[in-house]
Amino acid sequence: MIRRYGEAIRPGMRYTPRPGVYGLLLRGRDVLLTYQAGIHHEFQLPGGGIDPGEDVLPALHREVYEETGWRIAAPRRLGVFRRFAYMPEYDLWAEKIAHVYVAAPTREIGPPPEDDHTAVWVPLAEAPALLANPGDAAFAALAYARSRP
Repeated sequence: MIRRYGEAIRPGMRYTPRPGVYGLLLRGRDVLLTYQAGIHHEFQLPGGGIDPGEDVLPALHREVYEETGWRIAAPRRLGVFRRFAYMPEYDLWAEKIAHVYVAAPTREIGPPPEDDHTAVWVPLAEAPALLANPGDAAFAALAYARSRP
């Protein structure tokens, strides 16, 4: 069973399954987040939808680059969660199945190619309070708890 975070399922609502992959990008005691302007105006773990026919790890590398401008290495699966949400950019009610990986940011190529994203380094201890999505926040809190002596 996959743990659910966020708002309750709305009775009678039809949700489209939307698998995605997200990265906790750790460097020392900091984590690289993306701030998404535009529709959302919120901090998020870098990541997003897995395209049809795309494998999880290539999607992680692609999404992290698109939203942060960074390349990553050594991704390790941390877990998965789901949430039910409206996605205004697609006019879609979705069951988001979020695969979360820990990875090492290795090289900044440049600014994020997606115009409405900004890469932001924050202390890992502060990330759970900043992240808008409760699933993202829970996985950031888990990573922080595991990083403490």
